[in-house]
Formats: sequence, structure tokens, C-alpha cells
Amino acid sequence: MIVLLFKPYKVGDLIESQNVIGTVKEIQIFHTILATADNKVIYVPNGAMSSGVVTNYSNQATRRVEWIVGIDYGEDYEKVERIVSDILTADKRILADPAPFVALHALSDSSVNVVARVWVKSEDYWGVYFDINKTIYETFNEKGINFPFPQLTVHKGN
Repeated sequence: MIVLLFKPYKVGDLIESQNVIGTVKEIQIFHTILATADNKVIYVPNGAMSSGVVTNYSNQATRRVEWIVGIDYGEDYEKVERIVSDILTADKRILADPAPFVALHALSDSSVNVVARVWVKSEDYWGVYFDINKTIYETFNEKGINFPFPQLTVHKGN
């Protein structure tokens, strides 16, 4: 009854709950019926929905997209930042306000991690996410920017 009364989601919304992500197809008295991206039909008990966490991806007009890209130690960070910024600026689905954000995220064991964050209309989220992944990969390869892989250096003892 809590789900029906407070309506944290509606038919057509993309939600995540109980380790399942899907589009709400129907809200019944005892179950919420979800369709997953691979077309599975999931019946989630409303009791679990009302007592657990529900993330509604359709509730807001915009969403933030984030990428964390690892580059080799020794790469020119300013060059990488400029290239990523240019890639983001070129995609017209990315909103100008708030402005795209690119920064040095972390100095990891095997990589220097660069974070990029942008805002898009909710319906553009996955298209932008996958397209920018591909564009970063292709552009870095074209510009000679190396992607790291985990490495282990073994020193021989005396």
C-alpha cells in the first residue's frame, strides 16, 4: 500500500531496487512488474519495494555522466585534459550548464586517473556514455596517449 500511496515511481519509469534495474510496466497491489534491458520480466514484491531503497532514474530531467579514464604515468596531463574537454564540447547532447568538468582524479597503482563529468538530458544518458567512451578510446589511440595495464615489478633479492 505504501508504494501505491506515496508513488515513488510510475509506469514507464526506469528504477533500480532489490538488485534489479528495469522499466516499470505495471504496479499491482502485491507486486511491481519490471522489464529489464534484456527483456526479462521481473516481479518485485511491493513489500520489498516499500522497505528497501528505490532509485528512480526517470524522476529528474537531467543526469550526470561520469568517466574515469586511466592514462600512463608520464603522459602529458594538460594535453589529455585538453583532448577530453574538446571531445566533450563537440557533443551537442552535453549541456553547457553546468559546465563539463575534467580533473586529475587519482594517482593509482598503475595509472593516472582522469575524471570527466557532464550533465545531459536523462534520455541521452546511455547514448552519451557509450559514444564518449568510444570517442575517448579512438582519439587517445590516434593521439598516441597510452592506456595503462596493471604491472608488477619484481626485484631479485641478494
